[in-house]
Amino acid sequence: MNILITGQCTLHWGRMEFGNIGNYYIIEPFFRELRRVFPVSEIKTTFQMSNRFCKEESVSILPMELYYGWNDKDLEQAREEVVLARQYQSSGELPKSTPYIEEVLWADLIVDFSGDIWGDNADFLGADRFEVGLLKNKTAQLFGKKTVMLAGSPGPFANPQLKKMAKDVYGGFDLVTNREPLSTHLLEQEGFDCSNTLTLACPAFLFEPASEEAVAETVKNIYDFGSSESKPIVGFIMCGWNFEEGPFDKWPREDKDYDLFAEAVEFISKEIGARVCLMSHSNGFDIPPETFRLKHGRDYPVIKQLQNVIEARGIAKDVIALDGIYGAWETKAIIKSFDMLVSGRVHAAVAALSQNVPTVVVDYGHEPKAHKLKGFATIAGVEEFVVDPSSPGALKAGIMNCWNRRDQYRKLLNVHIPSVKKQAKTHFDLLKSL
Repeated sequence: MNILITGQCTLHWGRMEFGNIGNYYIIEPFFRELRRVFPVSEIKTTFQMSNRFCKEESVSILPMELYYGWNDKDLEQAREEVVLARQYQSSGELPKSTPYIEEVLWADLIVDFSGDIWGDNADFLGADRFEVGLLKNKTAQLFGKKTVMLAGSPGPFANPQLKKMAKDVYGGFDLVTNREPLSTHLLEQEGFDCSNTLTLACPAFLFEPASEEAVAETVKNIYDFGSSESKPIVGFIMCGWNFEEGPFDKWPREDKDYDLFAEAVEFISKEIGARVCLMSHSNGFDIPPETFRLKHGRDYPVIKQLQNVIEARGIAKDVIALDGIYGAWETKAIIKSFDMLVSGRVHAAVAALSQNVPTVVVDYGHEPKAHKLKGFATIAGVEEFVVDPSSPGALKAGIMNCWNRRDQYRKLLNVHIPSVKKQAKTHFDLLKSL
């Protein structure tokens, strides 16, 4: 069988693999689960992955421009492909073809993986991007191909014309699986036909970390930092989305913007008596023609400024910021060593929850809000531990609630997470029925 994987996660080389660590938590299990279900199939994708990934996961890479190329011809090309597909549907003849149409004709199954950018969020990445993606979906459907959208968090849809197109395309999918329930609820409220929709869990719950030995020295440094007194460790991860004032990539920021988070760290230090490990959950990299080099990403200067603010205030003790650069595997292994995690990155929370680490999930502090955070927590059965950083006192209260109930929390995860992981596998098992 021939499988084509495309969608809004078609991004420039390295974005899905070396940038936001959460992206890789998803993408590796995604391809591996497809391979588990269809072990001898040929898989092609418009996602721009490394040679290492392609070799290990047995996948072939197509040019990104087949889906979207950030040029002024993208929308025109996508519209023409729909016209050609309609002509083929009515006459059985194809007047001309395009590289994308050739791959559609080759495929037996076309999988759209768009995460949380199948909707308005797509247009943050490029002009007319959501419309282009809808037209690509529609072209495949008009050719009579089996089309599915897997493990997404669709929405929102503010543009009435695009919402109408989205409803048409969504209803044409043979199967849709969402990775949390709030997206499904949103779609139902918007009048989408959800008869072929199932709510499951994110494939990121299946991502396997590095061994404990691989991060043993880093973990030892965390536990040995500061005073000689033995203390529990609370991980603390935040990003630009957690601030009350946007945009998420605002830089530089004033020290006062960090007061809420500095006070939370001080609360952990004084009231819980724990060491606090500030940690980045994103990386950066040099891109061709430069020699590839993994480096610190957007989150790192955020946690370093937070560290400086905390030190200047002089209240919290035993606070460390990790200065190393860690891949997805090592990052998840480090998170496993924490006694508790406070996370403003949803997939850092997934990394913790999937390893039975009690976690406070910090919501976005400014618009556009992301319903996926509460949705992910609901899937994991821990929605009461989602806190709104813009609500006075909520972050400290959430931290104390999590800490006081940490033993009960771990027991809950120990019982519930195996079923969550089973749900994550179900996205792919369902494809057999098609």
